[in-house]
Amino acid sequence: MSEQILKINKVDICTESFGNPKDPAVLLIMGAMSSLDWWDEDFCLRLADQGRFVIRYDHRDLGRSTIYDPGTSNYTITDMADDAAGVLDAYSIDQAHIVGMSLGGLIGQILTLRYPDRVFTLTLIASSVFGTEMEKLPPMDQSILDHHAKSASIDWSNRDAVIPYLADGWKTLAGSKPYEQERINKLAEREADRAKHLRSRFNHALLRGGDVYYDRMGEISIPVLIIHGTEDPALPYEHGLALAKTIPHAELVTLDGSGHEIHSEDWDQIIDSVVKLSS
Repeated sequence: MSEQILKINKVDICTESFGNPKDPAVLLIMGAMSSLDWWDEDFCLRLADQGRFVIRYDHRDLGRSTIYDPGTSNYTITDMADDAAGVLDAYSIDQAHIVGMSLGGLIGQILTLRYPDRVFTLTLIASSVFGTEMEKLPPMDQSILDHHAKSASIDWSNRDAVIPYLADGWKTLAGSKPYEQERINKLAEREADRAKHLRSRFNHALLRGGDVYYDRMGEISIPVLIIHGTEDPALPYEHGLALAKTIPHAELVTLDGSGHEIHSEDWDQIIDSVVKLSS
């Protein structure tokens, strides 16, 4: 494992890599308001053990990457796709297998359309359609919005208050599989300890742009894998079904009982599916 701060698109992007750089590259793109820590290190190591060179990174406004003042909007979702391409450039990788979670899946779709020669395969975990179809699909569960509304009353300088808030955020995203309290708490602690400014994460709620790529998912011709939990409260299962209909020849893998999460019980199925797709 090796962490680097890279200068990409005139900003700092923090990355970590696992495995042999000579192996096929897999770029992991996490969702909104979630640092690279939420690609669990053990998950990354398992994927690397399958003969893949795995890279995870902090989006802007997260972890050790460039952050902006809370409440400001300084970049678009297209800029975030360019950041992903810049990470590949920094590692001298011409083409990679892209795995995006939630917002990371939307970024992956734009990346694939914007840089079609850079993407071998695309895996979309707990994501949705980048287009008008998304507006017709079931909305996020109110409990998630209620949890984030509590952020205004959090003392962000108090680690003992911040860690439970971060962990409880993932609890609102869980399905019916056993909630992994110990593992999630450890990841929340790591995120809290690495972050430059935790409140800047909410700038992702102001994210806009990418309109030129709206409703163009039918143009994606590479192999695509869609992985979605049946009990996802943030982007309900219907979003995964819609993706499978929108992207030609996409394969859908259903995670029974899983929510908007990468539950450790699903790691083997996810990793096996990604490795099979990228073989």
